[in-house]
Amino acid sequence: MMKTLITAVGMTGVALAAPLPLIPLPVSVKPGEGSFGFSKETTIRFSPGLETEAGLLASDLSTRTGSEQKAEADTKAKTPGGIVLGTDTSLDLPAGGYLLKITPDNVTVTGKDSAGVFYGTRTIIQLLPPLGTDAWKDSAPELLPAVEIKDYPRFAWRGTMLDVGRHLFPAEDVKRFIDWMAFHKLNVFHWHLTEDQGWRIEIRKYPKLTEVGAWRDSSPPYGNRKSDDGKRYGGFYTQEQIKEIVAYAAARHITIVPEIEMPGHAAAAIASYPELGNNDIPNYAPKVETRWGVHPYTFAPTEEVFSFITDVFTEVCELFPSQYIHMGGDEAPKNQWEKSPRVKALMKKEGFKTGHDVQSYFVKRVEKILEAKGRRLIGWDEIREGGLSPQATVMSWRGEAGGIASAKEGHDVVMAPNSHTYFDRYQARENQELAKGKEYEAIGGFQPIKKVYSYDPVPKALTPAEAKHIIGVQAQLWSEYFKDFKKVEYHAYPRMAALAEVAWTPLDQKDFSDFSKRLEGVMKQYDGGNLNYFKPDAPAAK
Repeated sequence: MMKTLITAVGMTGVALAAPLPLIPLPVSVKPGEGSFGFSKETTIRFSPGLETEAGLLASDLSTRTGSEQKAEADTKAKTPGGIVLGTDTSLDLPAGGYLLKITPDNVTVTGKDSAGVFYGTRTIIQLLPPLGTDAWKDSAPELLPAVEIKDYPRFAWRGTMLDVGRHLFPAEDVKRFIDWMAFHKLNVFHWHLTEDQGWRIEIRKYPKLTEVGAWRDSSPPYGNRKSDDGKRYGGFYTQEQIKEIVAYAAARHITIVPEIEMPGHAAAAIASYPELGNNDIPNYAPKVETRWGVHPYTFAPTEEVFSFITDVFTEVCELFPSQYIHMGGDEAPKNQWEKSPRVKALMKKEGFKTGHDVQSYFVKRVEKILEAKGRRLIGWDEIREGGLSPQATVMSWRGEAGGIASAKEGHDVVMAPNSHTYFDRYQARENQELAKGKEYEAIGGFQPIKKVYSYDPVPKALTPAEAKHIIGVQAQLWSEYFKDFKKVEYHAYPRMAALAEVAWTPLDQKDFSDFSKRLEGVMKQYDGGNLNYFKPDAPAAK
């Protein structure tokens, strides 16, 4: 006897009894008649160029059914029965758009491009029962509701940032993170690879960056952030690991944007090669930092440093094919520059009045380095200090002011305000989280899922023409208080679902009550994937 997907199909099979368990909400959903029975015998057929998308869908379905789901090339992509994947560049849809049609006879996904096909397959995955549920323990087909879905993303940049500088996470966990980004139709993984407390990327021309800079002598323990645990901590990703992760992400239509922090948050690099810092100032003694916060060691604005940056970005660009390279640029103290005779001479020569002018000079030099490699610079909103470089893209984190000003000036902007997108903050009230144990410590602040969901990345202060420069939105996972990957998951989910809907769904279709109902089904998928997620139904999370 066929089973019914209760959350999606009414008794008659002609109307949706409840919202489909889909996040982000598609642009258009039209219920049809009946349902499609998915089983172990269901075959995937695909058009040329969709081998990767078909293979990933087959792998995901095989994991659920416990048997090998076949994916077969079909140049016509019109074979009746099964799941059919194809592209049609003439579709009146933006990039990443797709049409999904489920009938009693077959399931067809037609994408504007291969990314659209992939997103359509993620919708299929969300419609099926989660891993590990009783639904997969017998041979009866699973029913997919007859439906027509027309869908496409609101923003081109739908990102999540993971900081591995403070705490390092195994490559397999990074892949797992990418899998769940793909589940939510997110497409930019911003990888924060260097920090005061650790340099995490192998640069072969400068081996001390990982021999020295990847290791610190101690870390603050949970519950006492101004103390030390006395345990040496560190590690890094080899170039081979990075290549593997980049390819893994690309197969899932996720671009990895690497961040190499400069001119500030650079203590680990300067400890590795002290000549890169302001070594002409009194009491100069760089080390890999063991405490969180903002530290004074910044790269010196010298030709030697710019040669180093050129070399580093040469290797970074060989590893990461992304259009954008993130230079950080945030929280760069100016006091060492102001004490440095060498920097004072530069300021006099160039007519600079303040350290902000030096910051602008530094950013513009970095932008030229990246432009020579055919890449674009993106940085936190402090790169505006002293004047923004001509083609730079701004990631606005200190509220929206930097993003608004940049968009008005004609610069592209990714909105990442700490008010709504900083997932290192508590999802419940601090006192209730800490009552569970010191290991639940977070940086502070209360950012429940409803607040994340309420965010609109396009500020009302912008005109329609200016608003076109808002290319997307991104969540941040800073890892000072994430000593293991389970803690990352606890802070990321289910807020990542809210962020996904902010990034994808048309603004006028967003509704938190409806989202909450659909989230119940998505959280069952989290359970099937053994995610260590926060339960948002707790009173403290309201």
